[in-house]
Amino acid sequence: MLIKRIGVRLAALSLLLWPALLRAQTDQDAIMMSKNLLCVGASYGYSSWNEYWEGTFHRNNPNLGTASTQMAGLMGIYGVTRKFNVEVNVPYIWTHSTAGTLHGQKGFQDLSVWLKWKTLEQNVNSPVSVFVLGGASVPMTNYIADYLPLAIGMQSKTLSGRLILDYQHRHFFVTASGTYTWRGDITIDRDAYYTTSLHLTNQVDMPNMMSEQLRTGYRNGDRWVAEAVVSNMNTLGGFDITRNNMPFPSNKMNETMIGAHVKHGFKAVDGLSLDVDGAYTVAGRNMGQSTMFDVGVYYIFHFSKKASKHSSNQSSTN
Repeated sequence: MLIKRIGVRLAALSLLLWPALLRAQTDQDAIMMSKNLLCVGASYGYSSWNEYWEGTFHRNNPNLGTASTQMAGLMGIYGVTRKFNVEVNVPYIWTHSTAGTLHGQKGFQDLSVWLKWKTLEQNVNSPVSVFVLGGASVPMTNYIADYLPLAIGMQSKTLSGRLILDYQHRHFFVTASGTYTWRGDITIDRDAYYTTSLHLTNQVDMPNMMSEQLRTGYRNGDRWVAEAVVSNMNTLGGFDITRNNMPFPSNKMNETMIGAHVKHGFKAVDGLSLDVDGAYTVAGRNMGQSTMFDVGVYYIFHFSKKASKHSSNQSSTN
């Protein structure tokens, strides 16, 4: 039973990366909404794995079966100006395991808000742009964090700062970003726990996180985007899952993923676009080796007669 719980609880660890690594949201790319335009959309994502890293030890668990996580998300992006956007995301999560006796969880996870500012746009033979972003997230429900991988999240309030650099030559582009996330302490439903020492409290100090991402590919106005994506996340602290023990919210959780994203804007319905994403975990620590995919549909609404559905770099969001 213990070994079953070890594997099953890892399912939601990869889920924490989902908003940042799998979906092609505008808090990660170098695309801006023009002034008075609102992009709204819905997406569905699925992640599953049957192998994981216990610390740095890669293993499987025949008693586990396949652990899976599904996500249904709603998002909105508004162009306050052509250089300043606001984005809001609301995910609904549910988890499942094909073996074992533990039941999956479901519910709304964390509300996130991003402010995106295009601080620099310089033509040096080709356009070079710099973006500065600030983000925050808060749990939407009182879900249980200390039930990891059947838990739907970590219950930690977060603040994030991100820098994005983008270079485009004709239709070819390269976008690099780095993010630092401060995570608040969480409260669990027990009065003592053991990490590398005994803690006689229900408060858990959550380590902060760093993540980096590189995107490169083809970007043709508001009709086509096709890109490869490499993402990496590292917790700045935490501890490894010990052999045959269960994970804990403040574990060290590192992950490197590779993936691809394709977006198509429909010419017949101006403002309507379809996004398809996929990603695979190639390296990790205290993480499941996940395969993920995501599909989303988005539409841009006008709130000004002068507004254009083209962004400031001739490409609409999502």
